[in-house]
Amino acid sequence: MFWRRRKAQQLADAREEALRWYDRLGGQITNLPTGDDTAVKQAMVDAGERYNAAGAQMDRATTPKQYELARETALEGLAYIRAARTALGLDPGPELPPLAAQRGVGSITEEKAVDVEGREYRASPRPRQDTPYYYPGGRVQGRPVPSGWYSEPWWKGALATGAGVFGGMLLFDALAGGFNDYGGGYNEGYEQGLDYADDHGWDPGSDGSDGGGDAGGGDYGGDYGGGFDGGGFDGGGDFGGGDF
Repeated sequence: MFWRRRKAQQLADAREEALRWYDRLGGQITNLPTGDDTAVKQAMVDAGERYNAAGAQMDRATTPKQYELARETALEGLAYIRAARTALGLDPGPELPPLAAQRGVGSITEEKAVDVEGREYRASPRPRQDTPYYYPGGRVQGRPVPSGWYSEPWWKGALATGAGVFGGMLLFDALAGGFNDYGGGYNEGYEQGLDYADDHGWDPGSDGSDGGGDAGGGDYGGDYGGGFDGGGFDGGGDFGGGDF
């Protein structure tokens, strides 16, 4: 019947679209040199993790939506590749399609520091010795974090434990007050993000992916543990949250 053929074509198209970005990510991971720069190596580790996760998502995908999630994961990995190329002083390459998790979160546009319980956190629009951790932008616990380079990957602890760093939401509050002049503002981005989440049926308490499902607590939390053994990267460690 017509509707069955149409459904099969939609599934095939979604698979090909996800596979296109997945293959591109794999090629970039294989061919991009890393050197000894901490920012480059960390970005490549994160890219490798996304490659593993996207592959696992595609292996299990049986619907167009699931292939779309794999596509998002691969695109997130390519965002880390662009960050690594930037840290290497190379042309980052063509712009990527915007990730759903990036909507309304903005980006870091100048050097900034906030203090949380006596600990300083720094952010920068570019890789520096004191800001070697890239975050492509996204949401942690429903709150927007702008894309940029940070002194610590604090979002990983927040995602893993379900709480902010050093005292629940204190870091988020500091970010709201300290980084709200970037890319349209933290508070503005938060409201836009919640509106977008409502429109698309997302749980604002997740990490910005499909309600914390395949691209959140499922694939990232499980598949990353398998590691990434291409090009000398160990994918069993870190977990970014995607574009924030």
